[in-house]
Amino acid sequence: MVVVEELSDKHGGRQLRILGTGLAESKGLRHGYIVNKEEVSASIREAKRQAESVAHVPIRAGFLAIGGISLDEARATGFTIISRADQEITTLDLEKAGKAAREAAAPGFLNRRVLHSIPTEYRIDGAKVLGDPLGMKGVRLEVDYLFVTCLSQHEEALAGAVEDVDIEIIDRMASPLAGSYVLLEGDQKMKGCVLANIGSETASIVVYDEGIPISVKVFPMGSSSITDDIALGLRISLEEAERVKIGKLTGQMYPRKKVDDFVQNRLVAMFSLIDKHLKSLGRHGPLPAGIIISGGGAGTGSISDIARGSLKLPARLAELRISADTKIRDATWAVAYGLALWGLTGDTNVPKKNLTVSFKKFFQQFLP
Repeated sequence: MVVVEELSDKHGGRQLRILGTGLAESKGLRHGYIVNKEEVSASIREAKRQAESVAHVPIRAGFLAIGGISLDEARATGFTIISRADQEITTLDLEKAGKAAREAAAPGFLNRRVLHSIPTEYRIDGAKVLGDPLGMKGVRLEVDYLFVTCLSQHEEALAGAVEDVDIEIIDRMASPLAGSYVLLEGDQKMKGCVLANIGSETASIVVYDEGIPISVKVFPMGSSSITDDIALGLRISLEEAERVKIGKLTGQMYPRKKVDDFVQNRLVAMFSLIDKHLKSLGRHGPLPAGIIISGGGAGTGSISDIARGSLKLPARLAELRISADTKIRDATWAVAYGLALWGLTGDTNVPKKNLTVSFKKFFQQFLP
């Protein structure tokens, strides 16, 4: 998926507007990593061609979403002694604590690229700080960090496929975070929720609490697993199984009750993995905003009811939080659209030029 977006002046303010989109079948990928670079480049080239045709602008550079099974997380705590004589915390102290946390986590970064470093909690002299500690006073500053990483080999292969079609990569973002940018409300993030993206071969989640992403995880199970179960259970081809799954083939040969059982059993297994991970985070309370389900597999069976029963949480399908005049209404576009928004208004590695309005940087919303 390719989204072309611009920042324009409207009604005395700035507004984001989609100029064009491109969509091509994903080929040459397995669980989000490349197994055939030529096929991947061909898919990207086709999506690029479509987007350029609609937007009437050439695409020379862009932002890349990184997903797939190699996406993972690491945690570490860094601390520093406040440097100023008056004990006031400065940006330098925050940087020192962040550097110490990264060094503590470094042994786990072998063969991995750090996509995001997110502070999840600050403590001054052992006491938790609510909000930004900058300007507060103390002796010792501690910061807990969440590091979102991916395998360097997978990232480099994907970046190479993009660059092969003459698109320069400006920056990279983890797909689950990109999706959360346009699928979750601020209140949901503050109260606590799980955003689950059910893809073809993987299910990814991002967990928010007190407005901060506290976990990003990918599981090697998706909607194609349901197709596999149906094919094996009914002893039919994968093509037939896919049509049975989406309801295009019915009758005595494919009893609905039996098909529904295949769907339910696989979804229960998927949400059991998510539930086990949530429990491993060591949280002491529920997630009142529940689980929000997106992705191409979100329309499979009674997925919300199954998620509600498995996780004992409120559950609903995701909706895009975008302007009414936007042609994209399908939440499967969330990652591409959220990535484009981040590229224009977020905290990326490239400075924004010629902007007369100062936007809040993307990761400012992650400050505890």
